[in-house]
Amino acid sequence: MIRDRKLIALRYLKSRFTVDLLGCLPWDYIYKASGRKEPVRYLLCIRLSRACRVTEFFEKLEKDTRVNYMFTRIAKLFVVELYSTHTAACILYYLATTVEPSQEGYTWIGSLKMGDYSYSQFREINLWKRYVTSLYFSIVTMATVGYGDVHAVNVREMIFIMIYISLDMILGAYLLGNIAALVVKGSNTEKFRDKMNDLIKYMNRNKLDKHTSKKIKDHLRLQFDRSYTEASGLQDVPVSIRHKISQSLYESYIKHVSLFKGCSTGFIKQIAISVHEEFFLPGEVIIEQGNVIDQLYIVCHGVLEEVGNDEGEETEELCTRLQTYSSFGDVSFLCNTPQRYTVVARELCRVLRLDKHPFTEILKIYFLDGRIILNNLLEGKDLSIRKKLLESDITIYIGTHELELATRVNCAAYVGDLYRVKRLIEAGADPNNTDYDGRCALHVAASKGYEDITVFLIEQRVNVNKIDNFGNTPLLEALKNGHDRVESLLTDAGASLTIDDTGNFLCSIVAKRDLDVLRRVLAKEINPNVKNYDHRTPLHIAASEGLYQMAELLVNAGATVFSKDRWGNTPLDEARIGGDKKLIKLLEVTRSSQVLEFSESFQEFKETTKVTSFDNSET
Repeated sequence: MIRDRKLIALRYLKSRFTVDLLGCLPWDYIYKASGRKEPVRYLLCIRLSRACRVTEFFEKLEKDTRVNYMFTRIAKLFVVELYSTHTAACILYYLATTVEPSQEGYTWIGSLKMGDYSYSQFREINLWKRYVTSLYFSIVTMATVGYGDVHAVNVREMIFIMIYISLDMILGAYLLGNIAALVVKGSNTEKFRDKMNDLIKYMNRNKLDKHTSKKIKDHLRLQFDRSYTEASGLQDVPVSIRHKISQSLYESYIKHVSLFKGCSTGFIKQIAISVHEEFFLPGEVIIEQGNVIDQLYIVCHGVLEEVGNDEGEETEELCTRLQTYSSFGDVSFLCNTPQRYTVVARELCRVLRLDKHPFTEILKIYFLDGRIILNNLLEGKDLSIRKKLLESDITIYIGTHELELATRVNCAAYVGDLYRVKRLIEAGADPNNTDYDGRCALHVAASKGYEDITVFLIEQRVNVNKIDNFGNTPLLEALKNGHDRVESLLTDAGASLTIDDTGNFLCSIVAKRDLDVLRRVLAKEINPNVKNYDHRTPLHIAASEGLYQMAELLVNAGATVFSKDRWGNTPLDEARIGGDKKLIKLLEVTRSSQVLEFSESFQEFKETTKVTSFDNSET
């Protein structure tokens, strides 16, 4: 496209500028100024060049989608007819006025009588009436092919009428043909010829080689010969019926394709609706090696071959022979990688084409089938294909939707909506899938204490020992939130209390002053002497914070007062620093009892050792 104003102006100067300039000149005044000389009068015909502008106006109007096309074409045909009859009327009047005054009675208008009215002195008649009379003569002659009530009188008029009627037959054919084309539309053959002519012009303009040109012509001719297929025969059929026809025609082929093995019936039906039928001649290349394609092909009839060559080599090597129920282009289609082989038709082939966009839209509903397709594609593929598949858009797309659905299941579990949880899982959501925090629906149900949802998820065989990103299991969630019934259900289902870092966990509970949680955790026989990153035990935290009840609970659970942190402080040291006398007394009493227990245990150990040594000596 040329945008330079100077180049546009130069091109206009070289083409139509002169004609447009002459057409704009006031030739009527020039004719009068020249003394009404006859040669100058003929120059008035230069103004006819303005008709080209009218034609261009209608061409632009036809391309304007805001204006009704039929109205535009009819208006154009009416203008053509009116302009033609107007021109003929002007010529007829000119022939009558250019004879000698004594011979004006031998002209068509000078000898004309309409009822009792005579046109013998026509120059004295009103100009508008003379124009209407001339136009009437012209239109009647055109419409009746010369059989009107006004006719030619002298030889000049007869010659013009003969020429006019001859041209009128062409004009009539043009008008009737256009009207018929508007009503009937063009035939298929005419459309094919027009399309072929356009293709030939395109190929000639771009100087395509003969081999490529022949392939294009053959493919277009094949499409025309097979015009009974979907593209032409089903366009006027309702969509619902068209879908049923597509399913009956293509579903049997799609469900036998190995790539779709194990997919749901609904998914297969949607694929059958979305495919397009294509035909290819022998020797025609369908997919070329190295191209990234957005179509998946399924073979219905015919034989194709996958051929490929290594980089730097010109010889092609046969890789695979494709027949009915085979698919090709699947790796490039799903992995967004260049096509590894060139696919060539070896005989007349009928294939089904599935575009990427409708396939992606179908996966939004049947995304679980997408996971099945990926697994089918991985069967028998090498490691490089597996890696590319893991990085493909389809894999990321499916993973994203699985994450979204897991989040929706978790949201339903959070509000206690058992019905919605069931519907989502029945729709294909995996209850074992987790959200961005690694939490599954069982984590949420256990933390909120929803017994019905917990029972349902256990029946769905959800992993009861699943750990989220924070190290929490469903049982731990139920325990922390005091849901004893849910805790019992999980325990009966085989859940075990698993804590990644028990020391930090217990210390954080004590720091939060959550006595009930601490009591429930210790009831699960958790060691109260575990340490955190500073080697501090839960009893250290309780003593330093002055938490008497927690310290008493820990002591009763077996917490030792002799444990030292990284600075060498014991829980009793922490209590003395805090100054809580009651707590200090508790820990001192505990220390005394633990020393006594240690002494008794040590004494029993020594006696046991002596007895064992004596028995060994006697032996």
